[in-house]
Parts: sequence; structure tokens; C-alpha cells
Amino acid sequence: MKSKKLLGIWMDHSVAYLTELTNDVLVTEIIKSQPKLQAKEEDLYYKDESHMLNKEQKKLSAYYKKLSDVVLDYDEVILFGPTDAKNELLNIIKDDHLFDKIKIEALAADKMTENQRHIFIKQYFNPTA
Repeated sequence: MKSKKLLGIWMDHSVAYLTELTNDVLVTEIIKSQPKLQAKEEDLYYKDESHMLNKEQKKLSAYYKKLSDVVLDYDEVILFGPTDAKNELLNIIKDDHLFDKIKIEALAADKMTENQRHIFIKQYFNPTA
């Protein structure tokens, strides 16, 4: 029997810690969102607020695209973190039928150390251990 590919993603709007659980071994990769735009002086004169918000939204969409591309390789995924970023990503994923066979859940969680994230992921995927 093929073992399931399991992934835990602790995320906010700026960084995601992707932790794969394989045979009780955890391996973490980090994906960062592009930093928030700093308004240049000329931007203040020539561009309105909606233009800046559009740029921010494009960067956030690219961040979610990177994460969703990774999720496609897994059977079960838990999204967790302190902001709404996990729910925003989950909503994007739910709208795409490519993800229909992947079990994905989003849970609220505070900021965590690496060790706390590892414990959370292990307990989520193996609650009896």
C-alpha cells in the first residue's frame, strides 16, 4: 500500500513553512511572499491607492500560486496560522477541481516555533501517537 503524502503549512501573508511528514520524519521548506511595496515619492504623485493595492494583490496571488502548486503533490494538507491567509489560500484551492482528491483543512494557530509546528503537524496527522 502506498503511503500518503502529508503536508503541514504554517502560514501568514508574508511567509509559509511547508513541512512534509514522511515516516515520522519532518522536512521543512520556506516560501516567502514578496515584501510589501514601499511607496516611492514619484508613485505618490502619479499613482492612486488602487494602483498600489492592485500591485499588492498581484504579489499575494503569486505567493498563493506557489503554495497551491506545492499542495498538488500531496494527499492530505493542513493549513494553519494566525492570519486569514490560510483561509484565503483554502478558498482559492477549493475553487479549482485539480484539488478535489486532496484532503485539505485550515485551522487557527498562533505564532509558533519550529518545534511547536512539528508537534502540531505530528499530532494532527497521527492523533493517537
